[in-house]
Amino acid sequence: MKSIILILGLFTSIQLAAQSTIQTSTIAVKGNCDECKERIENSVDIKGVKDATWNEETQAITITFDTKKVSIEQIETAIAKSGHKTANKEADLKAYNGLPDCCKYESKHCEKK
Repeated sequence: MKSIILILGLFTSIQLAAQSTIQTSTIAVKGNCDECKERIENSVDIKGVKDATWNEETQAITITFDTKKVSIEQIETAIAKSGHKTANKEADLKAYNGLPDCCKYESKHCEKK
């Protein structure tokens, strides 16, 4: 009986250790063009973020990150500091005003080449 309990305890420990802290989430992020894409993706080049891809059509970024190292809130804050509005964070006004005219998504003015 003791060996069954010991084996179950060991199995449970292995299961807990194997649980991943890597998560993939999608966050709405406003932007207009390839320049926005580059800026948004670069803004989340922070510790714990494994991969990030912003999609112009969906106006969203898909991020794979380690929840032990970074939170969604920290990721959204980093994006907002780059001048881009997220689902839960307003863009830093100074950064937004410094964006090229094409990237000022509030005016919806971006000429495609």
